[in-house]
Amino acid sequence: MSSLRQRRALVVATALTLILVFSAPAAALADEYVGLGDSYAAGPLIPAQVPPLGCLKSNNNYANLAARQTGYSLTDASCSGAETEDMTQTQNVSPRPNPPQFDSLRADTDAVTVTIGGNDIGFSEILDRCTSTTPQGSPCKDYYTRDGGDEISDRIAATAPKVAAVLQGIHSRSPAARVAVVNYAAIFPETGTGCYPQMPVARGDVPYLREKQKELNGMLAAQAAANGTAVVDWYTASIGHDACKPPVVRWVEPMVPVNAAAPVHPNLGGMAGVAPLVAGAVRGD
Repeated sequence: MSSLRQRRALVVATALTLILVFSAPAAALADEYVGLGDSYAAGPLIPAQVPPLGCLKSNNNYANLAARQTGYSLTDASCSGAETEDMTQTQNVSPRPNPPQFDSLRADTDAVTVTIGGNDIGFSEILDRCTSTTPQGSPCKDYYTRDGGDEISDRIAATAPKVAAVLQGIHSRSPAARVAVVNYAAIFPETGTGCYPQMPVARGDVPYLREKQKELNGMLAAQAAANGTAVVDWYTASIGHDACKPPVVRWVEPMVPVNAAAPVHPNLGGMAGVAPLVAGAVRGD
C-alpha cells in the first residue's frame, strides 16, 4: 500500500473510531444518596467502624446496607452524638471533627434519609437518670414529672421546630431529592414492665419511657408530614425485637450488649431489619 493510501486509511479508521466513541451512550451514573443523622443512623461499635472514628460510624449501618440494595452511591455524613444543630455546624469529635452534615447535600442529590432529635431531648442524660438500682417504683417518671408537668414532653415539643428546620434545610438544598425520616427502633417491649436487670429500669418507669419514645417518634412523623417528607417506621418494624429479647432476636442491645453495638443502640440485626424499608424510601417505592 502506498504511503498516501496508508494515510487515507488511517484518517478513515480514526474518524470511524471517533464516531463510535461519541455516538455510544454514556455510562449511567449511580443515583446519589446522602445519609444524615445521629448514633441510631451511624451504628456505634457495629463492625466495621469507619472514619472519622470519633463519629462511631459503621459501614454496615442502615444507609450503607440500603445503598448496597439499591445500587445508589452513598455519602454517609451521620455521626454519633449529633443534634439538629450539627446539620449546619461542625461537630467536634476526636480525633478530627465531623463537618456540617448538610455539606454533603447537593442540588442533584436523589435521596436523603435522616434520624435526628434523640440527642436534642437528652437521650444519654435520660438513660443515665432512669437507670435504677432497684426494680421497684418509678423514680425516673417521678423525677421528670415533678410539679405537674413533664420535662421530657416539653423537650420533645421544643425539638419539633428544630426537626422542621432540618427537613426544610434538606429540601432547600436538594429540592429534587426523595427525603425520609427514619424514626427510632423500639427499646422496650410493647407491653409489660420490662426485663430488669437486663434493662435496669424500674418496672414503673418502663411504660412511661415507652410512651416517651412513642411521643418522640410521633413528633418526628408530624414534622415529616408538615414538611413533605416520608417516614420509615423503624419502631413498628422492630416490635418484638426490643432490648429485652434474646441476642439472636433483638435489634436493640440492652445496657450490657452481647452483640457488637453500643448500649441501648441498634445492632447489626436492627440495621439489617430496617434496611429494606430504607431502600424502598430511597427508591421512592
